[in-house]
Amino acid sequence: MAAPTERRGSLARVQQASKTYWSSEPRAGSWSNIRRASADLPVAAIAGAAPRRSLGASSGQDKYDGEKPASDEEFGVGDIHEGEEKYHRLGWKKLTVCLIVEAIALGSLSIPGAFAVLGMAPGVILSIGLGLVAIYTSYVVGQVRMRHPHVAHYADAVQLIWGKFGYELAGAMFAVFLILITGSHVLTGTIAWIRIVDDTAICALAWGIISAVILFIVALPPTFAEFAILGYVDFVSIIIATGVEAHSAPGGLSGVDWSVWPPPTTTFYQAFLATTNIIFAYSFAVCQYSFMAEMHTPKDYVKSIWALGLIEMFIYTVTGALVYAFVGSTVKSPALLSAGPVVSRIAFGIALPVIFISGSINSTVVGRYILNRAFPKSEIRLIHTKAGWLTWLALIATITLVAWVIAEAIPFFSALLGIISSLFISGFTFYFPALFWFQLIKEGKWYVGWKNICLSILNGLVFCIGLITLGCGTYASVEDIVSSYASGSVRGSFTCDATAYGG
Repeated sequence: MAAPTERRGSLARVQQASKTYWSSEPRAGSWSNIRRASADLPVAAIAGAAPRRSLGASSGQDKYDGEKPASDEEFGVGDIHEGEEKYHRLGWKKLTVCLIVEAIALGSLSIPGAFAVLGMAPGVILSIGLGLVAIYTSYVVGQVRMRHPHVAHYADAVQLIWGKFGYELAGAMFAVFLILITGSHVLTGTIAWIRIVDDTAICALAWGIISAVILFIVALPPTFAEFAILGYVDFVSIIIATGVEAHSAPGGLSGVDWSVWPPPTTTFYQAFLATTNIIFAYSFAVCQYSFMAEMHTPKDYVKSIWALGLIEMFIYTVTGALVYAFVGSTVKSPALLSAGPVVSRIAFGIALPVIFISGSINSTVVGRYILNRAFPKSEIRLIHTKAGWLTWLALIATITLVAWVIAEAIPFFSALLGIISSLFISGFTFYFPALFWFQLIKEGKWYVGWKNICLSILNGLVFCIGLITLGCGTYASVEDIVSSYASGSVRGSFTCDATAYGG
């Protein structure tokens, strides 16, 4: 029998072919291409081979350690093919769809309320301006991945600039952020069920549990390529519901009390909380590395972020402007609460698939991240064995349970989104990408050449936006929670009271 290093399709051959494959462009193929390529490599090219990169590199750590290549018996080539091939099937169009479904549900629900606080003109300006900034920072985020192909999660990128400390800090932020997002979807689902059933006598905790169970079930598929185009349903349901409600209001659209500028009663914390709700809508850079890791041609991410950014800018701006114009200063957050009882029930029913599917994507991303961290060199992380599936089920169940606890502990829609934006999106969308550009992307001194000067100023402004959001946004969110409790306008934590969301 041939030695392991001489066998067709051996792990060492696959690793050498993989290195060649991922350093070439375009990479229009799949893991099976690597296996085919490995058959053509001369044995001499791999026999004492180069320091290997561990298959667990997706955990975020560069594993070139010079250790002896593992044999096929340690990690079978068949297992590699079966486990890895299913994770490299995303094209740029599917990536765009995944990002839209992940981002659009809560964003479009929160934007109209932000317009009501900020006024029509500032709302439109911020919706378009922050959208353009988000497109740029997502481009920078992707450039880091293109220059450092081992980057599979946001923490891997931060490790490049801040070392081990940055890796652990960003990893914790990444996990907590996504669990908080899942919690916000549990809360939105709870609100939706209460409005659909239209019976406030039923305990709100029960609807929260039902929402958590649905999110758990939908999050079980461990890959992203299967998600359907459901993000548009949310936008359509909001426009239809609030449009019908405005049409039936006294005086029609002409009787709606919307204003071009912020109402005189708007306070600083209210205005900044509204701004953080718009910032929340453009958080797609956070999961970008996770999705790019599944692309068969990663360089196509540029098409995805432009398509996603422009689509979101259009949807958010039109949704915010139209719903505010339809409903006026009394528009609520989430926006579907602004419709009448019957129309709101129908609209929330239409939006339910979006609420749960977009929420489940966050559970899947954080689950994959934790699994890769916990089992970097084990088949468990590939989720194609009994042990892998049992581990995956337990992990998703734990994530969902924590998300439910968060939803019940902070049952304030706008404030919860504000906290998420301030503590996490401020970094993932603003100050981290700015630091990436200065430390990983910039070529030469910042003051040499007009291009470097302009980009340095731009990234400096982006960095400042991140820090201002972190500080002022956190203050605004806490102030809103305190004010809401004092006024009694929200239900308490872990209570059955559902009257705050009733028709």
